[in-house]
Amino acid sequence: MAPNEPETSVNRTAHDIAVPKGHSLAGLKPALNALEAGGVVAMPTDTLFGLAADTSNEVALERLFDIKGRPASLALPVLVSDWEQAAMVSDRFHGPVRQLAASFWPGCLTLVLPKAASLSPLITGGRDSVAVRMPDHWVPLGLASLLGRPITGTSANRSGQADLESAAQVRETLGDSVDLVIELGPEPRGLQSTIVDLTSGFPVLLREGAAPFEDVLKTWQTVMNSTAATNAGGASLP
Repeated sequence: MAPNEPETSVNRTAHDIAVPKGHSLAGLKPALNALEAGGVVAMPTDTLFGLAADTSNEVALERLFDIKGRPASLALPVLVSDWEQAAMVSDRFHGPVRQLAASFWPGCLTLVLPKAASLSPLITGGRDSVAVRMPDHWVPLGLASLLGRPITGTSANRSGQADLESAAQVRETLGDSVDLVIELGPEPRGLQSTIVDLTSGFPVLLREGAAPFEDVLKTWQTVMNSTAATNAGGASLP
């Protein structure tokens, strides 16, 4: 979280998301309406501009692939607003995994985890894993929280083209193909998230980004050492 920003609980609701001065969650109502109607919305995140769709709406997901020109074999990253939503997309989101996430979320770390059985194969590209992140930006947090479900967070660009960092770039590139472009600050920081695969039970770097992988490894080791000490003491895992 950026310096001087108020801290909020990762078990947040729509009522305790830190909204910047001059903005309100009510400003997300048009975007929320679009998502609930099966639309696709371009939004700022803490990293880059992204495309949001309801992860439970396959018609919206198919439209998102069309907008990006993205092969269906490529998975879509998922953004969540709290622990409960993380558990909606992965039934392994507990114990050490949750402790690792708590050290970096909200923030620029994407975790690849075993997927929940109920998750659409359109999200995972037919794989057994899902990429999930809790972003450090009130807009995607607010949308997911108000919707009550995770949203997609794939980059708002044509597949294979440069990432977009401003609403103007999104409008120029995607035109009217999306239902709405959210122009609420702050603007993205322009750095991709770090992607770490935890499906093997150990962190494997897939993409270096804003969160240093070295810090991820150190935190994971601390978590595992703590877990081993707890087990040795006879206590159960949280």
